[in-house]
Formats: sequence, C-alpha cells, structure tokens
Amino acid sequence: MTALGPYNIVPALREALSTVDRRIFLSVTGAALTALAAGWAAGDTHAQSETASGPPVGDELVAMLEESSAGLTSLPTEQRQYTPDLLDAHLTTVTNLLENGRYPKRVGLRLHTLASSLSQTVAWHRFDVADHPTAAKFWIAGLRSAHASGDRDMGAALLGDLAYQAAWRKDHVTAAGLLEHALTRSEHPAARSLLNLRLARTLAAQGERRAALRSLDAAERLLDTASGSERPAWCAWLSEADLAVDSGQALLDLGDTARAHRLIGEGQALLPPARDKTRGVFLAYRAASHLNLREPELAAATARESLQLARRIGAPRCVQLVHDLIPRFRSYRNAEGVPELLHLAAS
Repeated sequence: MTALGPYNIVPALREALSTVDRRIFLSVTGAALTALAAGWAAGDTHAQSETASGPPVGDELVAMLEESSAGLTSLPTEQRQYTPDLLDAHLTTVTNLLENGRYPKRVGLRLHTLASSLSQTVAWHRFDVADHPTAAKFWIAGLRSAHASGDRDMGAALLGDLAYQAAWRKDHVTAAGLLEHALTRSEHPAARSLLNLRLARTLAAQGERRAALRSLDAAERLLDTASGSERPAWCAWLSEADLAVDSGQALLDLGDTARAHRLIGEGQALLPPARDKTRGVFLAYRAASHLNLREPELAAATARESLQLARRIGAPRCVQLVHDLIPRFRSYRNAEGVPELLHLAAS
C-alpha cells in the first residue's frame, strides 16, 4: 500500500471504482492499515495546487454535485437502497474532474472534500452487502482525499470506519490500533466521542475492562461538550441513543448483562423514527441481550421485528445480525415465537 501523497489520490479512486471482478481482490492486511494510519497521524497534509491545463471546472458545477450528493445521502432510509449506482456515478464524475479538469485551489479543495465524503458513503453501501475488500478500498481512497483537503476530522472518520469493519470481522487488535491513531488528530468533540465509543466496543470485545470503561466515560463526556463549530456531517447523527446502545453492547461483552440490557432498551426508545436502519440494528442487539438473560420469548419477538424491518428497507447487514443469532434460538424451539422466527429466517 503506497503512502499518503498527492500523486496517489486519483489512482486510489480509480482502483476502488474499477469494474474488475471484485471477488479476486484480497483484503488489505491489518498491518498495512495500521501503517497507513500511523502515516496519517504523523504526516502533514498534501493539498494539491491549482491545475493549469484541461477544461475549466467552475464553482457552479461543483455546487451542483455537492447539492445532489447531499440529497442522495439524506433520503429516507428505505429509499437509499436504490442510490448506489447514482453515488458511484457522482464519485466517477468527481474523479474525472480531479484528474482532467483545470481549477483554482479553492475548487480543488472542494472536489477533494466531496471525493472523501462520497467515498465514505459508497464504502458503507459496499460494507452493507458484505463486499469488504471493495469497502476498504473506498475508505482508503477517501482517506487520501481527506488528507489532501486538510480535513483531519474526516480522515479520522475514515480510519474509524476501517476500524468498525475490522471489529465486525473480529480483528479487534487492528480496530483498536486504527482508532488510537485516529484519536491523535481528530478535533471536534462529537468526532472524538464517536471514535471513543467505537474504541470502547473493541476494547470490551478483548476483555479490556478498565480501558473500555475509560473510553465509554470519554465518549459520554465529549458528546455533551459544546463546540464553537458545527458537527461534521459524518457524525451529525450521533446521539444519546447511540451512546446508550453501544455502551450496552460493550457492557454485554464485559459480562454486565442486566445493565447492558437496560441501556440498549433506553437507547432504542430514544431513537428518532427517521433512523430505521439503526433501529433494526438496535433491535438485533436487544434480541441478543434477551438471549443472554435467557428470555427467548422476548428475544424472538425482538429479532422478528428487526428482521422484518431490515428486509423492508433493504438493510442486508441488519439481516445478517439476526441470522447470526438463529443458532442460539434452536435450543428454545418450544418457546413462544421461536418457531415463527425460525420459519421467517429460513424463508
């Protein structure tokens, strides 16, 4: 994996957007990701200067792309399942402008900012359908663009997303390393809150109780910290609901089941109606906590609600969370609601 720098930005975007059969891609190693994160944490930004050749790129075109991209990402949850091709096309257009256009420095910075934001969104779409190698390529490409624009919080966000992916795949050592590097340069309190919350989750999964609780305390304190600047868009959604549920998940891993169950329930109740995909994930987490408490009837009802919601809005990652719980239900086949859940999961 090449180091961060101005000459690697467009090639990284092109590689992520490539139509080559993605099944042949190998996952980026944890060591390579950690080295990239260390380089990001230690290095200065490499903003490109204005370009002197090619067709001119004006502010009006960039503004239209920014507005259109924001509209696609702010659609209701169940409508976003239809947007991946449009987002790919927007990112391809931005990449073409970066490579072939002529623009002043201010326009170049806007293009890099848009490239990093689009790369992040496209990566999450790939992640949600379990295309992990390609998701990682988009997050890494976005990191290069964020580095070029000088946006430290966005760079930290992309490292945080790579850490989330590593934790999802049970590589908690890599996840913790990425998050620790991200925290060295992130600036906004809300950004640092989210990164600490993810760090707590991955430390708890490793049984690091004291360190996990310290990160949870930091996440709670930072979420309530006032800032003179607007929250970055990528963490504008972070709320008390997310803090409660993710804290509950960390406590589940640490064995504090009763408190975890209470926090997950509180978080679900606080979640606004617009965030259906997050609601589906929270329901899956709550079903797992009911199973930990040996409450199969409640677990089955909650898992069924999660699965039905996830299928309606097109959220395959949430569907997978429920399917991962199914083996645990098989020992409760005679409990109320479990046969219906098993039938629904198999259909």
